[in-house]
Amino acid sequence: MTLEIVSLGCRLNLSESESLRGLLARAENLTVVNSCAVTAEAVRQTRQAIRRARKARPDARLLVTGCAAEVERAALAAMPEVDGLIANTAKLDPRVWNVPPSPVAPHTGHTRAFIDVQTGCNHACTFCAIPQGRGPGRSRPIAAVIEDVTRHLDAGAREAVLTGVDLTSWGDDLPGRPRLGALVAAILAGFPGLERLRLSSLDGIEIDGQLFELLIGEPRVMPHVHLSLQSGDDMILKRMKRRHTRADAVRLVERLRAGRPDIAIGADIIAGFPTEDEAMHASNRSIIADLGVVHGHVFPYSPRPGTPAARMPQIAPPVIKARAAELREAVAGQRAQWLSTLVGTQLTVLAERDGTGHAENFARVRLPAGTAAAAIVTVKPAGVIEGMLA
Repeated sequence: MTLEIVSLGCRLNLSESESLRGLLARAENLTVVNSCAVTAEAVRQTRQAIRRARKARPDARLLVTGCAAEVERAALAAMPEVDGLIANTAKLDPRVWNVPPSPVAPHTGHTRAFIDVQTGCNHACTFCAIPQGRGPGRSRPIAAVIEDVTRHLDAGAREAVLTGVDLTSWGDDLPGRPRLGALVAAILAGFPGLERLRLSSLDGIEIDGQLFELLIGEPRVMPHVHLSLQSGDDMILKRMKRRHTRADAVRLVERLRAGRPDIAIGADIIAGFPTEDEAMHASNRSIIADLGVVHGHVFPYSPRPGTPAARMPQIAPPVIKARAAELREAVAGQRAQWLSTLVGTQLTVLAERDGTGHAENFARVRLPAGTAAAAIVTVKPAGVIEGMLA
């Protein structure tokens, strides 16, 4: 093996890592750690991954890129295992790697293709270090996205997943300032054979009219919306400098369900944000039921260097841990109830290579033995086993 890429963090990182595999296909004896810095735990995992990578390949050149390579630049550069850092904003530029360019198309090995359409962020959420790691918002033109989708579909992907740091801001920096709905419509029109299109995390306040109509009315757009919610308490949302209120989130989900009753709701939720008292935590917990969140990503708050929230009055770590556990328990309860309603129903599932797959609503399903990877099959689950339909 001459090239090893270790990817941490978000779906955008996963997509960029696949692009790097093609870009660096001719590299010799190279390990790349594509890092994450979204939380202190993510940075710890990055350090751990670097040490493991060095131990596994002691003679390889080890380079680090990703958000942690920006936010924690000095600390990572000082690690004895690291041979160099690659700027996150330049990591897809072949010139910075000093390796022979490769025309190799991506062969992801995944049945779903992660298509990065946007990176960076122009917002100033008080808890977030991502703008430090990825810079200002930058959108990829429709033609470049279409080219990527073509390559992935030619390589066998059955589902495309659009990813971005601030996905719903796509187009803000392009001529005419098109909205994300226009990009989704262009992909659907350009690829009538594309069976499934899914979107990663959305900022609900930025969902444009065309995108909303596609979410509720286009069968090839999967009935699954993951919201960048962060909190269910209005005061905490204000202190986070989010641009929506609790009521905004509730109204959006009500409208989505009115148009598409089978839609599944996911959300990112932060536990223990600075100044959060018990009443605020209760609001955070209760919005899980109010929205019917069945795909929850709960993050215990951790201060990121240089962010305004790091200077606010902090919550004790044991309290944060306990609150995160309560939020996860609330999501688990919603999810168990939801999965029980899917038993005996007909689901269309995209098979993965591990014997499971995801239904249109992103419910995970255990498939019959022998189901071919990348097959799209219709199943009627008979029950729920260990949190999975089977």
